[in-house]
Amino acid sequence: MTRALVLDFGGVISRTLFETHDLTERALGLAPGTLTWRGPFDPASDPLWREMQADRISERDYWMARTREVGRLAGEHWDRMETFVQRARGTDVAAVIRPETLDAIHRAKAGGCKLAVLSNELDLFYGADFRARLPLLGLFDVIVDATYTKLLKPDPRAYELCLGQLGLPARACVFVDDQRRNVDGAQRAGMQTVHFDVARPARSCLEALALLGLEGKTE
Repeated sequence: MTRALVLDFGGVISRTLFETHDLTERALGLAPGTLTWRGPFDPASDPLWREMQADRISERDYWMARTREVGRLAGEHWDRMETFVQRARGTDVAAVIRPETLDAIHRAKAGGCKLAVLSNELDLFYGADFRARLPLLGLFDVIVDATYTKLLKPDPRAYELCLGQLGLPARACVFVDDQRRNVDGAQRAGMQTVHFDVARPARSCLEALALLGLEGKTE
């Protein structure tokens, strides 16, 4: 049976904005240490993150609040999330791709697996021209982006749409996401899952490869 590796983008394929505060501060001319919220790396430092984890606000609500906050620090008014991402990371998007996940993507592709991205905000965060600026996405058979579908994980219809485009049963697909509630949604849809640990990306990639029946080691 053909299998598929289904990946969230932010946090799984790319490093999180929590991990790149130093890059953001340099890009925006902010003093080192200005950005203190750390999300999953230090929930105690981030009450807003805890609100999202408790489902009292959505992921988009969280990032819109951070967008406005960082825009004010930069002396500007930002009302679009892609402004934050693009200003923080500049034009070199490839520089924030996780090498461990990149290796796993190539291993899965070489092993005959289909590849899919299932994201809540791919083009919303990075802009409509993003896919042309990141050749890596050309390796993927399916990209399902709630920017356009309006079906946010963990809505079961988001997983159903992705499975339909892959043309595979849920049990043949390994879904990887750093958000527990999205992983739970994939489990309810019948997919195999990996709750991606942003602090231990290599371990999570190995787990996904093992579920796909692929041997190998990520660095």
